[in-house]
Amino acid sequence: MFTLLVFLLCTASSFSASTKGGGAGPRLNNDQLYKFSYTTEVLLDRARGSREGSAGYRISSDVAVNLVWRDPSSKDEQLIKLAISNVRIDNVEQRSKKENVLQGSTAESLMGKYKLAALTRPFLVHLKNGKVKAFYSYWAEPATVKNLKRGVASLLQVQLNTGKVIENDVSGRCTVEYKAVKGQVTRTKILDTCKTAETGFTTHSQVLGVSRKSSSVTVFTLEDGFIRSAVAEEKHTLAVNARRSTAAKVVSRQSFTLVGTEAGPFEAAGKDVAGVVKSLDAKLAAVGVMAEKVKSQCKGCPLLFEHWQAHQKQFEPDSLSKVTAPRSFLALIQSIRKASKVQVLKVLKSASKSTLPQVVDAVTSSQTPASLDAMLEFLNFTDAKSYVLQERFLYACGFASHPNERMLKALLDISKGKIASTDIKESVVIIMGALVQKLCQKGGCNLPTVVQVKKMILEGPDSTQAEAEVQMYLLALKNSLLPEAIPIFTKYAESEVGAYNTIALTALQRYDVSLITDEVKRTVNRVYHQNRRIYEKNVRAAAADVILSSNPTYMDVKNVLLSIGNLPHEMNKYMLSKIQDILHFQMPASKVVRHAMKDMISHNYDRFAKVGSSSSYSGFMAQSADVTSTYSLDILYSGSGILRRSNMNIYGASNGALLHGLQVAIEAQGLESLIAATPDEGEEDLESFAGMSALLFDVQLRPVTFFKGYSDLMSKMFSMSGEPMNVVKGLILLTDHSEVIQLQSGLKASAEFQGGLAIDISGGMEISLWYRESKTSVNNRGALVVTGNVTVDMDFVRAGMEVSFETEASLDFITTVQFSEYPFLVCMQMDKTTFPFSEYLTKYESRPSGKSFVLRKGRKQIVPGSEFPLHQENSNMCKKVFDSSW
Repeated sequence: MFTLLVFLLCTASSFSASTKGGGAGPRLNNDQLYKFSYTTEVLLDRARGSREGSAGYRISSDVAVNLVWRDPSSKDEQLIKLAISNVRIDNVEQRSKKENVLQGSTAESLMGKYKLAALTRPFLVHLKNGKVKAFYSYWAEPATVKNLKRGVASLLQVQLNTGKVIENDVSGRCTVEYKAVKGQVTRTKILDTCKTAETGFTTHSQVLGVSRKSSSVTVFTLEDGFIRSAVAEEKHTLAVNARRSTAAKVVSRQSFTLVGTEAGPFEAAGKDVAGVVKSLDAKLAAVGVMAEKVKSQCKGCPLLFEHWQAHQKQFEPDSLSKVTAPRSFLALIQSIRKASKVQVLKVLKSASKSTLPQVVDAVTSSQTPASLDAMLEFLNFTDAKSYVLQERFLYACGFASHPNERMLKALLDISKGKIASTDIKESVVIIMGALVQKLCQKGGCNLPTVVQVKKMILEGPDSTQAEAEVQMYLLALKNSLLPEAIPIFTKYAESEVGAYNTIALTALQRYDVSLITDEVKRTVNRVYHQNRRIYEKNVRAAAADVILSSNPTYMDVKNVLLSIGNLPHEMNKYMLSKIQDILHFQMPASKVVRHAMKDMISHNYDRFAKVGSSSSYSGFMAQSADVTSTYSLDILYSGSGILRRSNMNIYGASNGALLHGLQVAIEAQGLESLIAATPDEGEEDLESFAGMSALLFDVQLRPVTFFKGYSDLMSKMFSMSGEPMNVVKGLILLTDHSEVIQLQSGLKASAEFQGGLAIDISGGMEISLWYRESKTSVNNRGALVVTGNVTVDMDFVRAGMEVSFETEASLDFITTVQFSEYPFLVCMQMDKTTFPFSEYLTKYESRPSGKSFVLRKGRKQIVPGSEFPLHQENSNMCKKVFDSSW
């Protein structure tokens, strides 16, 4: 017991010393001047380096250090004076005279007399037990100069005993770990814990986002109780999660070495630090040890309107399939983010009719107060003629990389006002659901506007009898992914309206499996097995998807297997294909499915030999160390051979995170009368309808209707041009990461990573009664540009690098059905065209005078096109379809 007590006391005292900074720090001798050589350098390069070397610069100087005052009652409380002199600025790499932007320059010619004088003006550091308690300099000095001084001061802060503490220095308020060995102390700063005044933003999706790995280690060598040398190295690597080779690395080094000592000034008399400082210089002030914000100034940058005039051709609709469109889109966003509301409005009002929708995409994606105010003033929701612009604004809000409460409040206000278009009114509410999800994901679920919108959409479905409005609220809830919405979806899964069933069931499938309760599972099983009423086939298929993707039990799977053989013909085939796909693709349910199939009653030839054309198949689109992309295709037909539901999904997975990149679902019903066929059970009274629903980057968009009602169907059939109907078209900001990295040296690195996508998704459906053939198509066209730019700008010299990649691609999904005989012939095709892929690296160094060095490298390749493999049965069917078409 005594031993345990001693152990606990020792542990407590050790913890107290490590957390309170009780260990003594370095001590200076009185009447002595310490002369140090100081060097700090910053290097910018690719993550794995390059043969051409890094971009960057080095600042070297002499530093004189002496004791000004020591607390008579504590030798470890000291006021220290530091004076920087003999400042030199050089390149970090050896360059030819032509490429060396600093050739022939001096510190004075680069910085100017005023800034150099400020840098060489002495400053004071209050050190207590090795911790910097205060930093004294002059308020009037430029922030860049004070930050450089703070960087030197950070090398005086050292704890002589092992332990973990929280410290303030130029990097911010950080957790720091010390490891002391005889004569040497290693300080490891845990940079992820640092809190600074400058906060950035990043994309909500981890798959589309940017990751940063950082380290900071300083090794102190001590002699006679004071620092003999301090060597620091800090590294920051930023990489695009979906392609980690698109990465940039910032390396900052500091070296502080004692070169000699000599007789110094006498220690000042005084009772406290404040009094001593005032006696030395009344203008000296405690300006804070943490870095100050530095306002960046873009000298020679064009105004927003000038930028727009130079690049507006790239925003024409014909250019949207080329990489020049997203590249110009990203550049315009950067320019808009620096502009005022008046400047943004000037561009909006000057844009041509054809480029204006793309400008709306850019302005909304900028997500600044000025850009949002400009859009709200520019758009008139009471005017139905500007429908396209209103929709583009709303979709851009839905895809916003880092939305705030103000954007949601703007949409809420719009929804309460007069809106000329019913479609726009629906889109406003649906997109509000997407913003709620993103804000809640960032911890903003309790913001006043979020609470208000949550209440509106949660109460919405039961507040109206209008079918379109109920669907609108359900789709908004589907976007929100609110756990509180699960009971609502569970209720509407058993509704008598097929559209409600489908939305509710597909919404439940998006939730984390841990939120799907036993009550939800019982409800979904009732729908699939039709325990209370008859449901449409596509509703039952959606229920099956929920069952099989929500950790099904042995009995869940066994009951699904037993149902096969008692379903309508095509649904029998669809469910067989679904079970086989789970096994083939090793989905989470595959283990329990295999277990259930050991039962010969559930798994026998009679059940597994059902014929039909419906199918379900999943496969890999791309696999790499960074990201895995998968696709799935589900096709369900009616017994007469007409498409009932077509569902294409594309997912991206990276480091355990999943992104639902694309879902395009085409549904048709009530078309049997066209070919004098008998509808399936439960579908006898369905109104003729065909439409398309799209989900893009986890955001459900408003569904599009091809036709509704028999008269509309007949008019569309006779006027059908075969041209697909547009579902989504525009420019989307996929990746949006911005941060300021405060380096221990006092320098700042600004990192901007952005990804822009120009996209065009369209779909169509053709029916030929003469040839007894139908064809559905989903066409996806896109151009992608991702750039990462890291710069270290000191006003008088600037270094940076940019990494980027770009591509143009298209993906087509076509389904051809010949229903002249049964079983009818179905051919599915999923084609990826040959596309180019390019990567670029740019390094640069420049001065305000215009002298610059730029190094560019690029690599291009052609990726061959291919047809994605589906099951063998489909291949055999396609041969018959195309043979018969000849």
